Amino acid sequence: MALYKIRDFYPDYRDLFGDHDILGYDLYSGDEKVGSVDNLLVDEDGKFRYLVIGTGVWIFGKKVLLPIGRARMDYNNRRVYADTLTREQVENLPEFNEDDVIDYDQEERVRGVYRPSAGTTMASGMTSGAVMPPGDVPVDTGAPMGMSAPLTGNTTDRVDDRPLGTTPTYDRDSYRYDYDPDLYTMNEQNHQQLRLYEERLVADKTRHRTGEVRVGKRVETENAHVSVPVERERVVIERNAPTDARATTNLGADAFNEGEVARVEVYEETPDIRKETFVREEVSIRKEVDRETVEADEQLRKERLDIDSEGNPVVRDTNNPLDPRR
Repeated sequence: MALYKIRDFYPDYRDLFGDHDILGYDLYSGDEKVGSVDNLLVDEDGKFRYLVIGTGVWIFGKKVLLPIGRARMDYNNRRVYADTLTREQVENLPEFNEDDVIDYDQEERVRGVYRPSAGTTMASGMTSGAVMPPGDVPVDTGAPMGMSAPLTGNTTDRVDDRPLGTTPTYDRDSYRYDYDPDLYTMNEQNHQQLRLYEERLVADKTRHRTGEVRVGKRVETENAHVSVPVERERVVIERNAPTDARATTNLGADAFNEGEVARVEVYEETPDIRKETFVREEVSIRKEVDRETVEADEQLRKERLDIDSEGNPVVRDTNNPLDPRR
């Protein structure tokens, strides 16, 4: 069965883990820090199979595989415990290379190192009469590793149809991970957790466009009428009979002069009509924000614990202020 790095199989794996992303957690064997978690391998069904651990403290620069069933998660302290991991095992494990494709033979070498301490035989993968508690952890459960539902089922459940008292054999085509439950099944008894959820109102605002105001100019044409008074001069010649029209005068011969002229200049006005441009009005454009408060009422749900017990067990609720034993 092919194995994949968690980032390659599920690029958005952080959405699955949430606050429990174990990549980068410190690895402890007992009270001793022996390395860190560098990666996580899943099978083609998306089930967790191995932690890739860097054992810099023990063997500098060597990365090896730790079956998921041999790990115990401590999310509060951001640690992963492999309590039975020994330096001898790390030395005997094949080195993991990021560019290598993990095949059946390499997995068998890894399983062969861990099986003696897991109580199984290297030849068969399971001891006679061994059982497999159901409960692989798939990627699509939405639960972080170590936080899926507790293992259930009868401890005498069987993983195949072999006769009782016999030991199964397998090869690369018939091997199943449930043949090694101690290596690939997580023990939930040490770190079961139940999450209580509560709803809360989140008030936010979204800005969206309601329209657009365009302010422009256009030219209107209209007919205008104007009156301009003008003056025009004219010459008026009046002929009047003098009172002494018939009286004789003693004028000499020079009284008759040919060519005598009286000159009068005549003027008139003509209208001078033209157009001129002037500022009629000034327009300023701005935006103003009107604010109002929008109120909403919603029903919120909250989960609370219901603790039922049988017999007389001692139960201490550390978060209950009314519990005198807290």
